[in-house]
Amino acid sequence: MAFESLQDRLTGIVKRLRGQARLTESNMEDMLKEIRVALLEADVNFKVVKEFVGAVKEKALGQQVLNKVSPGQMLVKIVHDELVDLLGADQCDIRFEINKPTIIMMCGLQGSGKTTTSGKLARLFKRKMAKKVLLVAGDVYRPAAIEQLVTIGKQIDVEVLNMGVDISPVEIAKKAVAKAYEEKFDVVIIDTAGRLHIDEILMKELQDIEREVKPTEVLLLVDAMSGQDAVNVANAFNQQLKLTGMVMSKLDGDARGGAALSIKHLTGVPIKYIGVGEKLDDLEVFYPDRMADRILGMGDVVTLVEKVQEEIDEKQAKRSFNKMMDGKFDLNDMLAQMEQINRLGSFGGLLKLIPGMPKISEEDQEKAKVMMNKTKAIINSMTKDERKHPEIIKNSRKIRIAKGCGMNSSDINRLLNQFDQMKKSMKEMSSLYKSGRMPKF
Repeated sequence: MAFESLQDRLTGIVKRLRGQARLTESNMEDMLKEIRVALLEADVNFKVVKEFVGAVKEKALGQQVLNKVSPGQMLVKIVHDELVDLLGADQCDIRFEINKPTIIMMCGLQGSGKTTTSGKLARLFKRKMAKKVLLVAGDVYRPAAIEQLVTIGKQIDVEVLNMGVDISPVEIAKKAVAKAYEEKFDVVIIDTAGRLHIDEILMKELQDIEREVKPTEVLLLVDAMSGQDAVNVANAFNQQLKLTGMVMSKLDGDARGGAALSIKHLTGVPIKYIGVGEKLDDLEVFYPDRMADRILGMGDVVTLVEKVQEEIDEKQAKRSFNKMMDGKFDLNDMLAQMEQINRLGSFGGLLKLIPGMPKISEEDQEKAKVMMNKTKAIINSMTKDERKHPEIIKNSRKIRIAKGCGMNSSDINRLLNQFDQMKKSMKEMSSLYKSGRMPKF
């Protein structure tokens, strides 16, 4: 995940300030030097680093440590506030039009993931905001991009306007807007063509589309993996178009994250969305304060709660809980819970959102994923009766189940023992619940 190295460095810096009575010039100088190095190593623009460190020093130096607040905690607050300011201070979402379609023009370099991101945006607007969305295949130079958008549209059940490759992108955009007015679409997302590099032909075409359809939003997709080149690309596009925001992709990868920390400050264009994975659901609204929390290792409980609200079936969860309390929880319920947890994302990604949670290595994440898939395969190889009444599973049934899922009897025994331990824990919970010592739903 982006920022991991920066997070480790900043956390270490704060730990070394513990025990100090106040922030002084002597104990701050080394800390500021380390913060400067940490930011530079994270590929943050040197000009931004200089201004950032200067602002932190000005606010921190000589401040009295308040009662019950350590110098380390005070430094965290100062650095946090400066990070939020650097990232954009206020969250900037899409400005939706009233009583007419909201037109979004997606632009960026070829290969940056523009078509997929257009689909992710459509999925987000439809799923979270109940918007009627029209995707527009405007990259007439790459038939594969048109096919890709059509495929994505089918996957997310969103209409795609595909007029082929023989009509100019400007005409396609105009017809798309006319269709949106006529058929009452809430949002139009125009997937424009990209190039391997910025050139006059690309910019002229984008300017023509912008002039003809007057988009509500002009969003630029930038790749976090491209480092400071992302800033150069953003500046070049912003000089030619009226960019209203950016989408930063691949923040789930090994990017050092410097582009995200530099780009708003250097271009004046806010980041509105971030890509955090390859799936069509892996797009998040960008909140500067939440990102600052993550960078400083403070987690992001609000995002975690939102994920749970979106992905967990509340009625299913309540049914499972009630069955637990009544001692009727079976392997079907266990499988249903695993499916819901799986929809929340990777274990590592979830742990990062919880303050104070230890890191989990990629190797351990992979092991946990393999174990969960094994468990699901075993349960899916059982009959309905076996799932409902695991106690009937004796040796002959274990052999049949093992053959069905490609494992051995020891794997079946492991799952059944695990389930027995869960049942014992649930029995203890049930006693607490029924005695009133545990809050009720």
